[in-house]
Amino acid sequence: MAEVTNELIYEVLNAVQARLAQVDGKVDEVKQEMQAVRTQLQAGRQEMLGVHQELSGIHATLVRHEQRLDRIELRLELSDAPSL
Repeated sequence: MAEVTNELIYEVLNAVQARLAQVDGKVDEVKQEMQAVRTQLQAGRQEMLGVHQELSGIHATLVRHEQRLDRIELRLELSDAPSL
């Protein structure tokens, strides 16, 4: 069996420390990527909210126009039913 010396322990600890530094770097990269994804997701949510609000406005306008046309048809006594 190989003799365990202080030099061998030192080399192993240096290797472990180097690997740990690499892992720390990778974790930092993943954190930055996750933050970028969160930012993009938030922007997408804001865009969807804007589209939803715009569609709601369009719907409200269409409802007002439909009500107005109904009043006009009633006043002019127009009907879709065929006359006999």
